[in-house]
Amino acid sequence: MRSRGFSGLPGGLGAQDIVWLCLFSGLGWVAPERNWASLEMIGALAALQLLAPRVRGMNSPKALGLLTLAQLTAGFLLIGVTGSLNSDFWLILILPVVSSATLMSAWGCAAFTALSSIAYLSYIPLAGWWGYELSGGAWRLVVLRTLFLAVVAFLTYTLAESNRRTARQARESAAELAEANRRLVEAEDSVRRAERLAALGQLTAGLAHELRNPLGTIKAAAEVLDQHKDELPPVAAELAGYVSSEVDRTNSLISRFLEFARPFNLRCQPVDLNRLADLAIDHIARENPDRPPFIHRNYEPGLPLVNGDEELLERVLFNLIQNALQASPPDAVVTVKTRSDSGFVEAAILDRGVGISPADREQIFNPFYTTKAGGVGLGLAISAKIADEHRGTIVVESEPGRGSTFLLRLPALT
Repeated sequence: MRSRGFSGLPGGLGAQDIVWLCLFSGLGWVAPERNWASLEMIGALAALQLLAPRVRGMNSPKALGLLTLAQLTAGFLLIGVTGSLNSDFWLILILPVVSSATLMSAWGCAAFTALSSIAYLSYIPLAGWWGYELSGGAWRLVVLRTLFLAVVAFLTYTLAESNRRTARQARESAAELAEANRRLVEAEDSVRRAERLAALGQLTAGLAHELRNPLGTIKAAAEVLDQHKDELPPVAAELAGYVSSEVDRTNSLISRFLEFARPFNLRCQPVDLNRLADLAIDHIARENPDRPPFIHRNYEPGLPLVNGDEELLERVLFNLIQNALQASPPDAVVTVKTRSDSGFVEAAILDRGVGISPADREQIFNPFYTTKAGGVGLGLAISAKIADEHRGTIVVESEPGRGSTFLLRLPALT
């Protein structure tokens, strides 16, 4: 990783660039006099080290391999023009060794370490031709230098791998913290929703009870008028019929709202969410014989059981799948997916609709909030309450124009 550049330095040079320039300038200064070939090789190594980080795509394995091979080639030639086996510049082979150890896998590091050693040892056959006799001490020196390259490679790779492992652990910890934060936000939303629903339920349960008394009187009066409709003007008889039907509709609405307001009497037992999803889909198919639903079932085999009320949980899945079908185009496929995750069992229902705006997502679980023509707005509110009673949640993920996903999440039975 390149360091941040100092302000005011020409060409955007960084601190590491300045250090490299100083080091390669020093190498050029101590090079043999009038040996222009050695200066050319040192310049090539400096150019590779300084320019490579500024080239796009240099992070790919192929590009890193070519760069390290170029460093090895330039170092090999520098050793050749400065005395081969007797060259004081043999240490330049550490450059490709360290590069491969820090940037590549263990196999890449081993390969370039072996190539560097072979490059140095390849000057042995030329030693005699250049007048360099390999005595016992010289052989020991050659072996020592070769082993030194392997030691540097091993130590550098060990340190680099430790740093990479630490970086991976840091990334994993950050991802886990992000996921925990997301679930904490979802839990806070669920708590706030439960508090609102509890307060609203307590307030309206009494109101609904008080409304039923006058509605009963109105219903009775409408039935009396209906029994004497032959004695009434036609308009009055027709209005009496409207009154009776509207009272029935209001009573039905009050019954549903009381069902939402009062606590559920759960009859819990081990249940299979895959089977409940099948039952809900079959129920929807029976209610729509002329238009069979297009539903893709993506179930996890051997899904853990949950402890819950079978009838109520089937009702939740029925509501969520029915809503997904209503939100999707007529020929679109709705997906029902189940899986287990960290001690929970999840059922995700994915529709192909237009999505839900962020403002609507805050309201869809509130009672009487609906975007459907003729809808009452209690289906999702009751479903969320059933999930809360089972110590679970219903979470919605949606983007306008890209459909929605409703996720039912329940604790797995242990």
